[in-house]
Amino acid sequence: MPSTTNERNRTPEPPKGAATVPDRTYPPGPGGWTSDAMDSLPPDAPRHVELIDGDLVFEMTPRRSFHSRVRGRLWRALDEHAPPGVTVEAGMSVKLGPRDRPEPDIVAAGTAFDADRTYHLAADVLLAVEIVSEESEERDRETKPLKYAKAGIPHFRRIEEENGMPVVHVFELEPTTGTYVATGVERVRLESLVPFAIDIELASLVR
Repeated sequence: MPSTTNERNRTPEPPKGAATVPDRTYPPGPGGWTSDAMDSLPPDAPRHVELIDGDLVFEMTPRRSFHSRVRGRLWRALDEHAPPGVTVEAGMSVKLGPRDRPEPDIVAAGTAFDADRTYHLAADVLLAVEIVSEESEERDRETKPLKYAKAGIPHFRRIEEENGMPVVHVFELEPTTGTYVATGVERVRLESLVPFAIDIELASLVR
């Protein structure tokens, strides 16, 4: 017996037991996800969502204590060292372009504090920090630093774990090439004059 129009147009049900895709993952328009659309994610979306090359990246795995402690204590130390007019924030996304809005672990930006802010513009960011996690190694070491450099963020710090201790890889932007140049690896103290003067004993980040 021929199928009716309603039967032909009906969306097929997924096989029993198959995983379904949450509605929040569907783009809000025909152009796909954009940096601006990230503020329209529904309340039930994961707390940490990034946009990389137009694709949503959800943080689904629990964070280890190392990551949480280092991020929290480094944010506090940087915030205490920051001069007036510089805002230091943890877990704040950065608009790099229409299809890129990553979320560095820590950012320092040359803007005043704004209680309603949901992102920073790349042009305002002085420093981006990534603490490498197992589930995001490639993004933290390759994908995101390349994008930060291309967007003109002048200073980048990548933190790795070695024997339970934080190790800071220091990078500075080379303006003529638009890429980062490694300038040091710090295992004991993080001392620097850029983007502002800091002196942090790295062991204090995990004690």
